[in-house]
Amino acid sequence: MENEGKKVDRREFIGQAGLGVAALGTFSGNGLFALNRVIGANDRIRIGIIGAGDRGQEDLKSALRQPNVECVAVADVYSRRRDQVKSFVPNVATYDDPMRLLDRNDIDAVIQATPQHLHAKYFLATLASGKDLYSEKTMAWDIPEAKACRAAAQSSKQIVQIGMQDESSGELADGKKWIQDGLTGKITMVESWMSRNTRQGHGQWVRPVPSDCNPAHVNWDLFLSGRPKVPFDGYKFINWRLFWEFSGGNITENMVHQIGWIITAMNLELPKAATMMGGVYSEKDGRQVPDTISVSFEYPNDLLVAWQSTFSNERYGLGERFLGSKGTIAHVSGSNTMETGDFKTGNPNWDEENAPGPINYFPEKINNPGGVPLQGKNPGVNHMANWMACIRDRKQPNGIVEIGYLSAVACHMANLAYKQKRRITLEEAMAAKPDAWM
Repeated sequence: MENEGKKVDRREFIGQAGLGVAALGTFSGNGLFALNRVIGANDRIRIGIIGAGDRGQEDLKSALRQPNVECVAVADVYSRRRDQVKSFVPNVATYDDPMRLLDRNDIDAVIQATPQHLHAKYFLATLASGKDLYSEKTMAWDIPEAKACRAAAQSSKQIVQIGMQDESSGELADGKKWIQDGLTGKITMVESWMSRNTRQGHGQWVRPVPSDCNPAHVNWDLFLSGRPKVPFDGYKFINWRLFWEFSGGNITENMVHQIGWIITAMNLELPKAATMMGGVYSEKDGRQVPDTISVSFEYPNDLLVAWQSTFSNERYGLGERFLGSKGTIAHVSGSNTMETGDFKTGNPNWDEENAPGPINYFPEKINNPGGVPLQGKNPGVNHMANWMACIRDRKQPNGIVEIGYLSAVACHMANLAYKQKRRITLEEAMAAKPDAWM
């Protein structure tokens, strides 16, 4: 049976705003603010999860592998997802409305892995409830929401980890150090790519609609959450990544990891301008978001960052090349590396014996004749373990809100350029009207 939970008028306010409240502490069920519990090194961290689809369940299982962590509540608008969590967390309390979960004052931290159009709503509401937060990428569905999330986090004392897993990777630590040490010289171009493939006739991300995906098992109004009220559509509910009103497509699902990685490695700010070309080329399956893409970002100080992707070929997997006057940094791995952290098994063409490491440095002989090749050795850390450690010691995690913000704005600039079929400047993107994002 679902936990009933008490409905109170403040929920919609917190879900819509959540800004000023976030810094004040936990809003308890009796309407009074309570101070957050101080968690010691040996204390159990009690977590809840909002959004328990495939990605959310992966996040939850990763959290439960950490010591002294207990999941006490799950919220998802689809009963199937709640039941799936109960299959491996038998005593978990279940809710269809995430605000009921956030009402509880016995939860220390929340994993938020809803569809993208709901990220900002529950990002803000979680901070407003005084709980620490692990929020999946992309941080927000559009630039105004990204600004609101950033502002809320800046005024909050909560620990926020953005689910950009490669921010905790050893490859990023190695690459960033090489750049800081001047081994690359002046970098004027970064090339990056992400390639996948599916059987012909079956588009990437298209999933079957279960027989129980119907209004009796899905809180459709909560899923729409302010979108135009339309009759229940099981295909859109399951395959929300294919539609602009719920998703930024491949840009906010995949490029966000890599552009965040590049921003962090080079300590970049926001791009000056973006262009994006492409379309639905691989499979004509009714999707709105493109499956074949070429993006260019112009950054200050003479830097061009390019990203391209196709869903029709996976041979070259995923990677980045930093092209500098004194050397090159090459980070090449499998197409799912950003999510799994497993660079070897992610690429079906991986040659265990003869391939170099996941990140390497190669000197340019003209400007760096004495340079020697280097291979990355930093082991990195588990992204979820990093969040848990920071909940305990109240230090900043690896996937900080600022990188969530910078990568989100870049992603939305690219999508806006695609929709308007022209080069978009930062100033234009920041001033875009609300209907520009649909």
